[in-house]
Amino acid sequence: QVQVVESGGGSVQAGDSLRLSCAVSGRTFSSYAMGWFRQAPGKEREFVAAINWSTGIRSYAASVQGRFTISRDNAKNTVYLQMNSLKSEDTAVYYCAMTPSVMVPRTEGDYNYWGQGTQVTVSS
Repeated sequence: QVQVVESGGGSVQAGDSLRLSCAVSGRTFSSYAMGWFRQAPGKEREFVAAINWSTGIRSYAASVQGRFTISRDNAKNTVYLQMNSLKSEDTAVYYCAMTPSVMVPRTEGDYNYWGQGTQVTVSS
């Protein structure tokens, strides 16, 4: 089994920065992808960013491109989401997900393992 645990959420002002962390443990795979998704109140969950652990290839949603950066720490089995220039529309519950893959999936259904989510609130 795989455990996915997010941390780092909180309440900030517009323009501030925040870094989310996602630790993965349990079963290992030769190649896998880690993704961040978010769900705002009254909206469906949407893709934010993803990274393939083996290749380092990254993918971002257009809405966060240039403001958010996804990165990984191999030694800690942890993926990070650095969020800069936060806007009120970034307010959401952020979920980390993992899936065995050689690609960088952007679709929620492509991910097998999910964390419990962490709340990010941006006040304008």
